Amino acid sequence: MSHSRTWCLAVLLIAGCGERVLPSLQSGAGPVTVLPGTPSVDLRADVDRDGVVDVMGTSDDEGEASWSAARGAVFLPNLDDDSARCRATDASGRPLADALLPSCNDAADEVVNGDDDWKDLARLELMRWPEAPAGTVVRVSLEPAEARVRLFKKTGDRVEVVNPELPLATADLVNGATLYLEGTDLVRDEATWDGFVDVSVRITVAESRYWKGGTYSDTVRLRCAPVLTFHHLLPVETAYATSVPREPDSAAFLRDVRAGLTLANPAITFVTPSLEDQWTQDFFETGYASMPGPGGAQHVMRVFFRSANIEAPQDGSFPMRSAGRIVFTRFRGKDVAGVQQVDLTSSEETQTLNSFGNFETVPPHVTPSRRWPLGRVIRGSVRGYEPDPSFVRMTEAQKYQEPSINVDTSWLLVGHVDETVSFIKASTPRGWIVLANDARLARQMLQDVEARGLGATRLFVGKRWLDDQNNEVNAETTVSAVLANPDVMQASAEAAVKVDEQLAIIKRETGITDAEIVKVPFLHEPVFGGSLAYQPGTVNLFVIDERTVAVPDPHGPVVDGKDLFKTQLEQALAPYQVRVQWVENWNLYHRAAGEVHCGTNAMRAIPSVKWWEVTP
Repeated sequence: MSHSRTWCLAVLLIAGCGERVLPSLQSGAGPVTVLPGTPSVDLRADVDRDGVVDVMGTSDDEGEASWSAARGAVFLPNLDDDSARCRATDASGRPLADALLPSCNDAADEVVNGDDDWKDLARLELMRWPEAPAGTVVRVSLEPAEARVRLFKKTGDRVEVVNPELPLATADLVNGATLYLEGTDLVRDEATWDGFVDVSVRITVAESRYWKGGTYSDTVRLRCAPVLTFHHLLPVETAYATSVPREPDSAAFLRDVRAGLTLANPAITFVTPSLEDQWTQDFFETGYASMPGPGGAQHVMRVFFRSANIEAPQDGSFPMRSAGRIVFTRFRGKDVAGVQQVDLTSSEETQTLNSFGNFETVPPHVTPSRRWPLGRVIRGSVRGYEPDPSFVRMTEAQKYQEPSINVDTSWLLVGHVDETVSFIKASTPRGWIVLANDARLARQMLQDVEARGLGATRLFVGKRWLDDQNNEVNAETTVSAVLANPDVMQASAEAAVKVDEQLAIIKRETGITDAEIVKVPFLHEPVFGGSLAYQPGTVNLFVIDERTVAVPDPHGPVVDGKDLFKTQLEQALAPYQVRVQWVENWNLYHRAAGEVHCGTNAMRAIPSVKWWEVTP
């Protein structure tokens, strides 16, 4: 062996961890001393977010201990039920108490529940170090301790939970090990846990002539995927509306909503659960959590939030709104999670604010200080008149659609933000428009009819109200009678001012301009100290897709052969190529203080924007 070849061999033996390191080599030039090598510890995760863990190259090495919009690994809150094992009844067949319903999910046990469940876990690889000397101590830590996570180790067909209190076998370092991180909950309170977890591997190696002694480590930071809600620019994939037993008007409502769905896309699934609670918008909210999947796709878990409404029956068995149990009794399943968060001591006076008609998502927008490419929560909330604080903390902890836009709905009888504003996709600077109640315009339209000598034209033809004793009374009236009604005129004037205040906040928070606001006319009336839509509140509508909306039939005055209020809205939406499906909802919803949006709900398409590429 020549001198040069001997020197090169020495260099290779010093630098490479894959060969046995020799203490020295002899050559014609004399002995070459080889210093002890540095032990190898290398933990990897999907840091570059391509859906796989790179074990051949180094694409998942850089920046693995930090997290940003550019790089960082992700894991899901694993709250679905992939193996369909969760039940809503106990062993005796009795319904589970509200507090117990969420307790069953894929993260509630220490097993991986089938092939589909593996897909919901974040993979990590402890890279092999074949030269690890016997006696090397290998430990895994999860920090902070408050992180809601569990770590599995998979060896062949054997799966076990990693206990940070106990060391791994040295063989796991010698041969390498595959680990899987499971989120056992979503982030509920940032003060307790912010959603990040650092997974570290530490090895302790004894000093020897071959290896430097000491402790060596590698750390990967991962983030729990937030649960995000849908804005109305996203098309409906599944629609929901309650089929109310023994209620003939329910069938007519469902028929008209179905016609709108068919007009938009016949492939939309329409789910009509049979429930006594007709307020389908209010007792659950849809959302999703996602993580990077192979090929740049998003691996998605659909999520249903149960409303934080409290009913508190006298027997104390089910303190929460019973219809919300459907989140767990029917919706939870494969790739579908249910989430419940409630403060059972929250104020009785503000329970209406916990209904999801008071929880909407403003479409994507940009302000001078920040971008919200996934939209932003808007709710009715003012000091002293606020939703369940624990639920608010949970949604705020998701970060990417918060802080919310809070407007005053305390003046409304029901108090929901969907009573006064809605949002539709449009070719505008922001890509959407605001539909906003305008009682002034409604009054002016009726005044114009009266000025034409048509004050006797009738509204609400064939419709009936319910009086205080739940008896039906004639609702028909005339244009002149409405204009002469001091209660309606006063409530409408006050509503116009309050909606102006709401819009001022929305404009300030989103940059929306008056040119991007479409006026939706209807009057208000005072009811039990609050304000309520006197005419069917046509802004309280169901956005199906960018071209189709389902709107309550206004039953307005017919002038020149056309309903004045239908014509106004159709013409106002025509420049945006939006068509209207009119829905009969007078008996079922309007006279019960609600409208079409109150009676419908939707699971929408997952946005193409990936939340992990956004800076919150």
